Amino acid sequence: MNAESASPAGFVLRPIDESQWPQWLALDDEAFGDDTSEIRGERIKAMTEFDRAIGAFDGDLLVGSVAGLSFSMTVPGGPRPVCGVSAVGVMPSHTRRGILSSLMRRQLTDLHEGGEAVAALYASESSIYGRFGYGRAADTLAFKIATRGARFVKDAPADPSLRLRIVRPSAARADLQKVFDAVLPTRPGLYARTPERWDSVLADEEAVRFGGSSLRCVIAEDDAGARAYALFRITSSFTEHDLPDGELRVFELFGLDPAAYALVWRHLLDRDLCSRVVTHSRPVDDPIVHLLAESRLLTSSWFDELWGRVVDVDRAMPLRAYSAPVDVVIDVKDDFCPWNTGRWRLSADASGAVCARTTDPADVALPVSVLGAAYFGGRSLGAYEAAGVVREIRPGSLRALSAAMRWEHEPWGGRIF
Repeated sequence: MNAESASPAGFVLRPIDESQWPQWLALDDEAFGDDTSEIRGERIKAMTEFDRAIGAFDGDLLVGSVAGLSFSMTVPGGPRPVCGVSAVGVMPSHTRRGILSSLMRRQLTDLHEGGEAVAALYASESSIYGRFGYGRAADTLAFKIATRGARFVKDAPADPSLRLRIVRPSAARADLQKVFDAVLPTRPGLYARTPERWDSVLADEEAVRFGGSSLRCVIAEDDAGARAYALFRITSSFTEHDLPDGELRVFELFGLDPAAYALVWRHLLDRDLCSRVVTHSRPVDDPIVHLLAESRLLTSSWFDELWGRVVDVDRAMPLRAYSAPVDVVIDVKDDFCPWNTGRWRLSADASGAVCARTTDPADVALPVSVLGAAYFGGRSLGAYEAAGVVREIRPGSLRALSAAMRWEHEPWGGRIF
């Protein structure tokens, strides 16, 4: 990473060091309208890679920031190095002056010159990152299930060897890690957790409870160990006629197999004094939709989740696996990272993939943001063609490319970084 560079607007871009952490946190709070507690600030600091944190300076004043996180993130085919983009913010006194564009360009250039071939982020506003070549790669469901009458289908999976264990999350950390690490390679978008990130997942001070109970945990296990778990909080409430009206909020739920997964969900739905179970982020193909005998008890909202960016077409495309053989020439448009613009031949089958520049005629033409959106396996390219964003040149080539890039499980990161 270059030590220092100038933005077109005259601001200086350079890495920050740990001594500038108070300025960094103050900028983040101001940009997001937050008041970060001391204990949460220390957790964020422990997860910050200062050698990958870039600041924009107006003299000695830190006025903009972007950070890179070294993730092992699952893509179709398994975990790969991905840059997690975080802490993106500009001081409100300095917005609309090109600082954000300069920071994003600097970060992508650094990655091009020696970093990961793919980047991913969570967007505070969905309209921001498309102009930097990011595409909406994953979606998430926020849903509510009315617990009264929430029976399962009669052939719901069950295993008599399974039992439930209720435990404080901090005491079960090793079991949670075991389950999560086993699920990690199966879901594009999930990323490996460092000890510091597990500290954040299990944080339980009053400021992060938002009126709910302490963090609770239930584990489904057999004699060989944990097979599923859920992390949740309960908000106790009663109606004016003294009927129980509590809310159980699910923060995390992972399972190694259908029976263990179903048993954990059954426990959450059967909790006494709770009239509903809610969650703010679950994958759009969550199996709970198919377990409920009355699916209308689940009401949901659909939001964008992970956004993906192909930093280098030739390096990124061979990193992932493909669901079907494909041989197409893709004409990529990338105004923000011009090194990607041009025609690329992608040839892939079960043995692997290669992607190289070519002078052959293009089969498909698309912007790099669509390539980033489809990279994690959750997008049909035909929908982009219908919207006029993608153009098929050789008949049949778009369907072949779309089928090859789609994956069995929908992508989902699960937790904002």
